[in-house]
Formats: sequence, structure tokens, C-alpha cells
Amino acid sequence: MDPMQGGRPQNDREWKLLEKLLMSVQDENRKQRRWSIIFRALTFIYLFALLFMFLPGRTGVAPPPTGDYTAVVSINGVIADGAEANADAIVTGLRDAFDSSGTRAVLLRINSPGGSPVQSNFVYNEIRRLREEYPDIKVYAAITDVGASGAYYIASAADEIYADPASIVGSIGVIMASFGFDEAIDKLGVDRRVMTAGENKALLDPFMPVDKAQQV
Repeated sequence: MDPMQGGRPQNDREWKLLEKLLMSVQDENRKQRRWSIIFRALTFIYLFALLFMFLPGRTGVAPPPTGDYTAVVSINGVIADGAEANADAIVTGLRDAFDSSGTRAVLLRINSPGGSPVQSNFVYNEIRRLREEYPDIKVYAAITDVGASGAYYIASAADEIYADPASIVGSIGVIMASFGFDEAIDKLGVDRRVMTAGENKALLDPFMPVDKAQQV
């Protein structure tokens, strides 16, 4: 070996071996850095999740209340099967609220334009049933922006209803409209024949005179 060359590789084979060794060291360093980044990221996510869980006011993660309290059941959005505000979810919340030993009152927090009459009726009937089963627990309905149609129907099952003066409330059974042609068919000599299975089944028939007893 030439003394001027020291420990340098003398041929292509030695250079290739040295190159492979250096590449292997680089790959190992990359893997270590990659795992170090992943570990730090997972640690950060874990710590952030712990912090998020123990923040006050987070639904489902706040510590359970102790002593006596008012249970809150929220009804938000359209009431429909498959929606967030569906009968199964609301009824489950109501049963949990009434079954809890610390519940002294139940508050229905409502912000809904209504929706399915069937889903609304399920909830209405369940509230009435639970009120009979737990007569000492009062039910209050608090309407925020909207409590209309089926949502107002549900609210009517409560002991008391509260709303802001600007809240949209009601719009259920408020108005029924029709036309009257009973005098016209009399002039034309037309004989109107209607057969119903109930007293008010022909309530909106435009060819019959208005029954004063059916007007509110």
C-alpha cells in the first residue's frame, strides 16, 4: 500500500463495500428518526386527548354529577328516524334521566322545527308514561330558537314550557283553510251526498256549509 494513500480503499470493490456500509448507516439513522417522530407524535396526541377529556363542559366526558341535580335532555334539529333527534335516542336519554337516583327534575332543551309526527308521538307518549311512573320528578321544556310542530308537541308533554319572546313556538293545529261552494251547488241544483265513518271526517269538504260546532 502506498503510504500516501493511508487507509483509503484501493479498488472498486472496497469502494462499493464502503458505500454499502455508509448507506446502511444512513438507512438506520432514517429509521431511528422516523420512529422518534412517530413516538413524539403519538405522545402528543395522547396528552392532548387526556387534556380534552378533562376539560369541563364536554359532552360524555365530564365527571358524573353528585347529589341532587336537574337532568338535561337535548332535542336539536329535525325529528326523524335516522336523524340526530330520533325517537330512540331521545327516549333513551329520557329513561336514563328518570332512572338516575339523583334526578330531581328533567329539562327538555329544545331547538327544533319538528319533523316526523310518528317519532314525535313516541317521545310525547314516553314523557307522559315516565311522568306517571316518577310523579315526584317535574319535567320542564325550554325552547331556544325554535320549538315548532312536532317539537312543540313534545314540549306540551312537560309540566311547564319556557321560551324567549323571540322564539318561534307553536305552529301545530294553528290554522286550517278551505273554500266554500255550498251555495253555488245549491243554485246549480246539485245534491251533495257524503258518507263518513266519523263526525268530523268531512270537516274540510268545500261543498258543505260550515258547522259552527267545529269552529274554535
